[in-house]
Amino acid sequence: MRTEHIETVIIGAGQAGLSTAYQLKRLGRPCLVLATESRVGDGWRNQWDSLTLFTPAWADALPGMPFPAPRWHTPTKDEFADYLEAYAARFALPVRIGTRVERLTAGDHGGYVVTTSGGRIEADNVVVATGTFGRIPLVPDFADQLDPGIRQLHSSEYRRPSQLAAGTVLVVGASHSGCDIAYEATETHDTVLVGRDTGQLPVAYESPLAKVMYPFILFVLFAHVLNRRNPVGRKQMNHFRQHGGPRIRVQQADLERSGVDWVRGRVAGVQEGRPVLDDGRVVDAGTVVWCTGFRQVFDWVDVPVFDDDGWPRELRGVVGEAPGLYFAGLCFQSAALSMTIHGAGRDADYVARHIAVHSAVSRSHAISGVGT
Repeated sequence: MRTEHIETVIIGAGQAGLSTAYQLKRLGRPCLVLATESRVGDGWRNQWDSLTLFTPAWADALPGMPFPAPRWHTPTKDEFADYLEAYAARFALPVRIGTRVERLTAGDHGGYVVTTSGGRIEADNVVVATGTFGRIPLVPDFADQLDPGIRQLHSSEYRRPSQLAAGTVLVVGASHSGCDIAYEATETHDTVLVGRDTGQLPVAYESPLAKVMYPFILFVLFAHVLNRRNPVGRKQMNHFRQHGGPRIRVQQADLERSGVDWVRGRVAGVQEGRPVLDDGRVVDAGTVVWCTGFRQVFDWVDVPVFDDDGWPRELRGVVGEAPGLYFAGLCFQSAALSMTIHGAGRDADYVARHIAVHSAVSRSHAISGVGT
């Protein structure tokens, strides 16, 4: 198997991976970005048809390149995918597409070994930037007990209302994806939304007040109040990671106006092949859409730096117990802002600067013979 050496390997070519590559290039450090997809941006293109970002164009720029749209335009998933592709091209970022990472292990003499579908790479540093997509869909254990005639989709499989069978649509999970899908489904189907209320921003996105409040919410509240440096932020980190963040675009009033029947409970099990809620109500559903999140899957990372919940033991993306190993694009990596495009870019800058210092120190030690 062919082996090459690269100072820093970045796994994932989404907004976090590309931002990290940009910052490393700016700092004069070599790197290589590995992407499973055939085109940069496919992770976004493969989402449901009507998906739009939760933030306006002015907050959707990666470092060095504004998003090409009016400030308050909300980009579609395809517009943002094309932006990522243009970003990689504009800065000539070293992206190797169509390359699947099979395993990441610690090297015998320091550094790491990345085994891919195209060969073996030895790296001094590795940035795992698979972000929120580095996971597998979660559905309840009792899902397979539902009547086979009920169509079941996970939110990652949902694309458009034409996928929904005749009859009532039951959407399970009331965070961002659940509310978006329920709001869309109710245009053509009776829709029941089941899930706890994760809260919402205090102003509607279309409200004139949003133009005043959103910068404050993003750059003060999400960045400097809800961060990992204080107890309030650390408590919210667990809430965001386990249950999702507050609703931003589709709010409670929108769901009420559209006719969504929102039950603030949970699906408790199955009764005679039908989903039954924790209040005893049985839903005669033709389709169930599970918006129940994902399970972190880093089983291909053969480095013992993960807690029982699947999340890596890191702080702002830096893994202290495994020098040279980093993460980018994690929910609440530094603060609530991390779940936004702007936040991913900010976190990437911190990771890249840490890599630059770590690489310079490592090179200095190698030249001086320290540790030999």
